[in-house]
Amino acid sequence: MQSLRAFSRSRNSIFHITSNQPWLSLITVSQQSHSCKANRWQHHLALDPYPSEIVRLQKLDGCDHGIIKVSLNRPKNRNAIDTHLMRSLKHVLELINQDSTANVAIFTSTVPGVFCAGADLKERKTFSSSQVREYSKALRATFTYIEELPIPTIAAVEGAALGGGLELALACDFRICGEDAILGLPETGHAIIPGAGGTRRLPRLVSKALAKDLIITGRRILGRDAESLGLANYSVPAGDAYSKALEVSRNINEKGPIAIRAAKRAVEEGLLILDKGPAADLEEECYEMTLNTKDRLEALAAFVEKRKPKYRGE
Repeated sequence: MQSLRAFSRSRNSIFHITSNQPWLSLITVSQQSHSCKANRWQHHLALDPYPSEIVRLQKLDGCDHGIIKVSLNRPKNRNAIDTHLMRSLKHVLELINQDSTANVAIFTSTVPGVFCAGADLKERKTFSSSQVREYSKALRATFTYIEELPIPTIAAVEGAALGGGLELALACDFRICGEDAILGLPETGHAIIPGAGGTRRLPRLVSKALAKDLIITGRRILGRDAESLGLANYSVPAGDAYSKALEVSRNINEKGPIAIRAAKRAVEEGLLILDKGPAADLEEECYEMTLNTKDRLEALAAFVEKRKPKYRGE
């Protein structure tokens, strides 16, 4: 599989990928601008399954180079996760994982009033028990892929994030919620439980008591309360979640790319190690990743010369 940086940057070009997923096409569109805050040179990568695009992958350029935007785009179904959307999302994640220039990814929605409504229950109704089992395994693996991406991930949540939609957000490193967002895990009302990481990730963010409350009762909370409960990093006015996510992404994007990846690994893997000795060894190993790099020397030089460092991920 090619990385994002391997694709042509010519304007208004359309490419077709040869892959084991024949429903996938890649559309690249470039657009010029004069500032980093408004329009900019951008390359829009959109997945096109049968043939409507339901997951869009946009790689920002200019001063935002290194920031990637992933947008769910299934408006008629409120971004409900059917098999096609899940496969599209997994392929997008593979592209991001193979792009060495990516520093941070934002997950958002093009659909007003909804981040993701969860699993597509209309499709689910047609499944046999074994198909439901395989779907759940695949969705769990897809969200684990998000969690294990080497770069930071941000869920910019506006509107409903329910069931699998909230589980997608939980798999991200940061959650930024518009104050009117609706968050919940309603699965017990459907005689099942959250099966794509919700029972594992939610208790690690909020208290055990609150996690049990939200999972067992299916109680929904508003985005304005998510930050105080520990479910979101930031609660912002409705409509501002993506803007705040972009602000946080730009902050991350200014940091050393190797250090960003090392820091994420140190925290993620360190939490899984109970013994202090091995945990310290992991931190040392991650620190070593940054030690013999050109970026570290550039940081020292920039400090002495009183200028902004220019990191290259080397």
